Amino acid sequence: MADPFRRFRLARKVPESACITSFHLVPEDGGPLWDMRPGQYLTLRIPAPSGPVLRTYSLSALPEGRDHHRISVKREPQGLGSRWLHDHLAEGEVIEIAAPRGGFVLAEASARPVLLLAGGVGLTPLLAMLHRLAAGERRAFFVQAAENGDVHALRDEVAALAAGSGGRIVARTVYRAPTGADRAARRFDAEGVVDRAFLQALLPLDDYEVYLCGPTPFMVAMWRLLTGLGVAPTRIAYEFFGKGGSLAALAAEPVPPVHGNRIPAQAPKSLTKLEFLTDPDALGLPDALPGTVAEAAPVGAGGEVVFARSGLTLPWNGASRTILELAEAAGLEPEFSCREGICNTCRCTIREGAVDYVADPLHPPGPGQALICCSRPAGRVVLDL
Repeated sequence: MADPFRRFRLARKVPESACITSFHLVPEDGGPLWDMRPGQYLTLRIPAPSGPVLRTYSLSALPEGRDHHRISVKREPQGLGSRWLHDHLAEGEVIEIAAPRGGFVLAEASARPVLLLAGGVGLTPLLAMLHRLAAGERRAFFVQAAENGDVHALRDEVAALAAGSGGRIVARTVYRAPTGADRAARRFDAEGVVDRAFLQALLPLDDYEVYLCGPTPFMVAMWRLLTGLGVAPTRIAYEFFGKGGSLAALAAEPVPPVHGNRIPAQAPKSLTKLEFLTDPDALGLPDALPGTVAEAAPVGAGGEVVFARSGLTLPWNGASRTILELAEAAGLEPEFSCREGICNTCRCTIREGAVDYVADPLHPPGPGQALICCSRPAGRVVLDL
C-alpha cells in the first residue's frame, strides 16, 4: 500500500487570536491541492521523542482560489500536537499530511436554510462550510459562542462573508465574559450563553439544517436547546471525538457544571469517554456518525463475530457499521481512540477468519491483526477480544 502522506511546506503562520493560529500549507511536490468537502479535516504526522504521532485538524477554508490548505489550531497547554505546531514548526519547514477525511460535511445538495453553531475553536469546520454557503444561494445563520474577544478567532473573515452576501448570511457573536475592550468596541451581540430567547429572536420559522461543533458540554446544551425548540434530531449534524452517535443519550443525562473546555472528572461515564474534535490533539473521527445529517448506509448482513476472550458470539446483521460498534452495543468496552484506522489503539488478533475495511486505515495492521474501529467481518471471524 502506497504511503498516504504527502509533504507540505508551511508557507505562513498567522495568529488569529490569543490562542489560535492558522497554518498555510503548500504541497512541496508542486502538485494540486486536495479536493475536500466543507467540514473535513487533515491528519498530520507530528514528530515526537518516541516516534511520530498522528493528529487531526479541521480545514478552516476551502482550496478554491488558494495555493494552500489552511488549518486553524488552538494551542492547548498539554497538547503535544498543538504545542509543536505553535512553538516549533517554523515557516519554510515541512510536515507530512494525509488527505482530507471526515463525514461531518455540509449537505450541499440541500436547499434548506442552515444554522451553524460554533463553540470556541469549533468554528473551524463551520467556517469552511460558511465559505461554501457564501458562494451559493441558501440562507445561513452563523452563531459563534466564545469566552471573549481575546480568544475569538477569524471574526473579521466571518463578518466579511456575511457582509458580502446581500443579507442572505447573518452572523452573530455571543461572549460568555466580554472584556472592557469588547464592550467599548461592541464586538459581540449578546452576553452569556446561547439560549432559547437568543435563537428565537434570531431565527425566522423554517426547516433548518443545523451543524454543531465545539466542546462536548456546549454541544449537549445546544442539542437540548434545539430539540426543545422542535428541531428534529435528523436535522442536527454534529462532530465530536470518541464514542460516536451518542449526543442524544448524553443530552438525557445530568451534566455537571463545566469550567473551560475540559470534561469534569465526575462527569457521567459516557461523557468522560468523549473528547471533541476541535481539541487540537484529537486523533481522528469516523467518516460518518449516527445522528448526523449524512448517515452512513448500513453494511450488508451475513457473517458473525466471535469475541473469544469475552465468550460472546454475535451475528452480523448490518445494524452496526463496524466491529467496534457491534462490541459496544453488546456491552463490551474494547480499547479505542480514533475510530478511523489512524491510531491502531483498537488493533486485535484475528484467531480465525478475516475482515473487510469500511474505511482504509492510514496504518494497516500486520498479518493476522484487525483494526476493529473501521472493519466488519468477511464471513465468520474469531477475535482475541
